[in-house]
Amino acid sequence: MRRSISVTISRTEHEAAGLPLSPIHHPLLALSTQAMSQIRPDASSSSSSNFQSVLNAALDAYEKKTKNKLLTHPLAAQLQSCDSPTAILSVLTDITQQFDRRRRSDERLTNWLNPTINVLYTFSSTLGQGVGLVFSPANAIFSGIGVLLLAAKDVDASQDVLVGIFVRIECFFKRLESYTEVQPTAAMTDVIVKIMIEVLSILAIATREIKQGRSSEKIYEETSREEQY
Repeated sequence: MRRSISVTISRTEHEAAGLPLSPIHHPLLALSTQAMSQIRPDASSSSSSNFQSVLNAALDAYEKKTKNKLLTHPLAAQLQSCDSPTAILSVLTDITQQFDRRRRSDERLTNWLNPTINVLYTFSSTLGQGVGLVFSPANAIFSGIGVLLLAAKDVDASQDVLVGIFVRIECFFKRLESYTEVQPTAAMTDVIVKIMIEVLSILAIATREIKQGRSSEKIYEETSREEQY
């Protein structure tokens, strides 16, 4: 019997983290509630064979938003060669250490990266075995996180913006961690890929807005406006 998976991100969780509810997490909630409610143990998904084309479209959209091509970005090759979550964490943590020396590197960034990388790495293994992706959504997200960190490292007050974005995504991935404890069905894999693609889009918007020197409020507004689920 398949275990029920709860995905509700509560107001209490955000308040406990000292974070107000913001528009950035409402689209994620809408996606998770709708998509996961449709999962059935015996469901099959005709989209499994199309995952690579879906990812390619997402990478093209990312490039249009950020002017960065993830597949050929130096970080992508570096991260794809990593053979463990620890190795990936080391690469991304090195970037946070490059933040403007006038500002202390925020521990909250590292605290967010560690559990998120572990979950995504597990998903990457599952998806790689299941649908044979050459460049998986998880690897795209790792690279997207790295590019966002690079864009923010010399921007005043960017760390608070990053923490606000990352903590909300972390809450979401913590809920998705339950997927790593059950045998994935085709429908579950479809949902996981869809969610990871949407997270990549959020990273793209945040990267673009930070490059343009936008405020955290503007980033939340743009994310909410442009993400249609």
